[in-house]
Amino acid sequence: MNKLNPEVDRYLEKSEKWQDELEKLRTIILDCGLTEEFKWGCPCYRFQESNIVLIHVFKEYCALLFFKGVLLNDARGILIQQTENVQAARQVRFTSVREIAKLERILKTYIYEAIEVEKAGLKVSFKKTAEFKMPEEFQKKLVKSPRLKTAFEALTPGRQRAYLLHFSSAKQAKTREARVEKYLPQILKGKGLDDD
Repeated sequence: MNKLNPEVDRYLEKSEKWQDELEKLRTIILDCGLTEEFKWGCPCYRFQESNIVLIHVFKEYCALLFFKGVLLNDARGILIQQTENVQAARQVRFTSVREIAKLERILKTYIYEAIEVEKAGLKVSFKKTAEFKMPEEFQKKLVKSPRLKTAFEALTPGRQRAYLLHFSSAKQAKTREARVEKYLPQILKGKGLDDD
C-alpha cells in the first residue's frame, strides 16, 4: 500500500458520515498504486502527474469519481454522470461498506483502466463554448458592449462555459438578467465566475 497522506488522515478523522466507506475506498485505491493527495477539500489520487480518482461525500451517498470516466469502458454500467453538464467525470455511488466490498474487484479494474487511459495520453473531447446555450439576456449585453464582448472572448473556454452555464441555469428571465448584471464587472476584469 502507498504512503498515507496526513491531510487525508485528518479529513477522515473529522468525517461525521461515511467514515467507514471512505476508509474502504481509500484502501482499494491505494492498493492500485496511486499517490494520495488532498485537493479541493477531498482525498485525490494521482498517477504520476495526472488525477485519476477522487473520493467525495454527499448527504445521501459517498462516491468515487473518475476524472476521465467518460473514456472508461464501463462494462458493468456502474458509472454515473453527476449532472447533464459534467462532460468528463463519472462517479460510482455508495451507501454502505458492503456495496463497496462487493464491487472491490470491479473498482480496481476500473482504476487500472483509468491509469491506462492516462498512460495512453487519451483526452476527453469537450464541447466547444459555441455549443453551449447563449442566454438571450447575455447576448444582448454582448451586442451592446464591444468591450464586454472582447473581454468575454478573451476568457479561457472553461471560464466562458462556466458563465454560460450559470446564466442559463436560471429558469426566469429576471433571474438570468440579475446574474448577468452581477458578473459583468468580473468578466470585464478578465476573471472567471469563482475567481477573487
